Amino acid sequence: MIDLDNQTALPIDLDSLEKIASYLSSRKIELIIVNDETMKSLNLEHRAVNNSTDVLSFPIETPFIEQSIFDIPLGSVIISDSHVRDKSKELSHTIQDELSLLFIHGVLHLLGFDHETDTGEMRDREASIIRTFDLPKSLIIRTGE
Repeated sequence: MIDLDNQTALPIDLDSLEKIASYLSSRKIELIIVNDETMKSLNLEHRAVNNSTDVLSFPIETPFIEQSIFDIPLGSVIISDSHVRDKSKELSHTIQDELSLLFIHGVLHLLGFDHETDTGEMRDREASIIRTFDLPKSLIIRTGE
């Protein structure tokens, strides 16, 4: 279900992420872990923001019928390894917890949620998933309190 491309030395418990992925969607998800320099370049290219960021999502938009016939992936989630390491240390939780939080956030974007334009739907959905998987609060949850 997850097509992993870990371009870093970040340790990943893929089984934990697979459980989250299958809970959120039956479609394949590409997960790419990159360094800060690559993330900054991608953020500049796709969002015109000349800074690194924690997670980027790139949905693959196809008609529903094509999704089921051709087994088209949901899209790509790209996560910065340095953001995972820094936030996990800062917030005193594990690297896997932070990676899981960012993965959830990214997949929700693939599913069409957008916390920048909605009225709290993404935050509420994210909070529910976080409780289901017994994870610490994410950035979107912490800033919404």
